[in-house]
Amino acid sequence: MSEATSQAVIALRGAAPPHPSRNAGVPFDAAWFDTLRVNQSAVARRTATLGTRRSVKKDAQAAWLLKAVTCIDLTTLAGDDTEARVRRLAAKARRPIRDDLLEALGMGDARLTTGAVCVYHRFVAAAVDALAGSGIPVAAVSTGFPAGLIPHPLKLKEIEASVADGAAEIDIVVTREYVLTGNWRALYDEVREFRAACGAAHLKAILATGDIRTLSNVAKASMVCMMAGADFIKTSTGKEGVNATLDVSLVMTRMIREYGERTGFAIGFKPAGGVSTAKSALAYQILMKEELGRPWLEPALFRIGASSLLADIERQLEHHVSGRYSAFNRHPLA
Repeated sequence: MSEATSQAVIALRGAAPPHPSRNAGVPFDAAWFDTLRVNQSAVARRTATLGTRRSVKKDAQAAWLLKAVTCIDLTTLAGDDTEARVRRLAAKARRPIRDDLLEALGMGDARLTTGAVCVYHRFVAAAVDALAGSGIPVAAVSTGFPAGLIPHPLKLKEIEASVADGAAEIDIVVTREYVLTGNWRALYDEVREFRAACGAAHLKAILATGDIRTLSNVAKASMVCMMAGADFIKTSTGKEGVNATLDVSLVMTRMIREYGERTGFAIGFKPAGGVSTAKSALAYQILMKEELGRPWLEPALFRIGASSLLADIERQLEHHVSGRYSAFNRHPLA
């Protein structure tokens, strides 16, 4: 085992850092975001360099990919979901990488799991039961996911019901109309009420960046959601025509940095939808490291909303160990 892999083993075996303090939010103040304007061409130039200025290869790449596994929200959000599928997904979350690969990487006795399992409310109780004793949290999509157009009182009741069933994280969708019409106070009030309904559960606010059209809207919506008390901001539901991109992610991470400088609260970030390859996961990890720092490579502050990603990571790890790529059907439920 090389020195780089040894260092990765030490980092992964170490005690996980505590989750940052909950974001209490701040009073609504339009002066924090009214003048925000995003230079789209400058954003594109910055993100274009992520895959060229920094190269992660061989043992270092294996280490980064193992870390990425710990940040995956393993997700099933299909119309034909069943309790059996959710329980199989939970089993995969407990053991995301094949034992023989972990042994070959010197990680055989490491307790490697995904960051969370994400499901619809109907399956929260089953997921909580299947993950009992694992320490893996259950995240529930809520508030009329993915469109978010059900009556507001029902949104609050859905959050409360998922928390009562054991969800530790609630992924809410904002009302896109408020963003598109610039009704920022309405967006703030909505997310503030969602935050109150979550109680002790962490609130992850989904901006649906593919629907809100401009990077300036992304920047403003990010700031308003954090002001209202969101613990994470998330790019997408995964159901939009355009989901996570590096451009919107750069804008959102810059807003996280600004909010942290103003308030002292560390806000998490979650790209979701379209992050399906190990190469793309590495690009997001590099973005986190360069824009926000080392703490944002941990699941307490960084999640990737994906399931198919895990199969490609496992294939890349197998190639690292054996020199050969395997078929996707050797990596079930990912």
